[in-house]
Amino acid sequence: MTAHDHLDCFAPELVVIPCGSRKLGRPARAADLYIGSYHRACRSAAEALRPDRLLILSARHGLLDLDDVVEPYDTPHGAAEAVTAPVLVEQATARGIVFLDPVVALGGARHAALVRAVWPHARTPLAGAGGMGRQMARLAALREGREIDPA
Repeated sequence: MTAHDHLDCFAPELVVIPCGSRKLGRPARAADLYIGSYHRACRSAAEALRPDRLLILSARHGLLDLDDVVEPYDTPHGAAEAVTAPVLVEQATARGIVFLDPVVALGGARHAALVRAVWPHARTPLAGAGGMGRQMARLAALREGREIDPA
């Protein structure tokens, strides 16, 4: 079974990836702002899935298109000023994307929980992966079309 078989050999309508704590020091397109290795690995895996749409879930701003220009910020998910599930539902509804299916959430447990607040059916191929090393290995498998190690 390959990573793509694990996701039923489909091109998702939407993939949502996490932002990242490492950012450029100036305003930039969301596609360019986040420079950390985890964000880049999620982005690369997401692009390999060839979704119809790719969004970044920003801890401060919520759902961002790649071309949205954003100022650098320092807000981790879970902080008092971080985006909440009800705000994400409002954003998805306003964008007309709340009914998209299939949806894939690439990111850790907190990220996946926020995405599932909007899209309860979202697939989360990193769920149960544990630490960063295992998540990165699963992202590499997705990117390369290899089997995802369930361990």
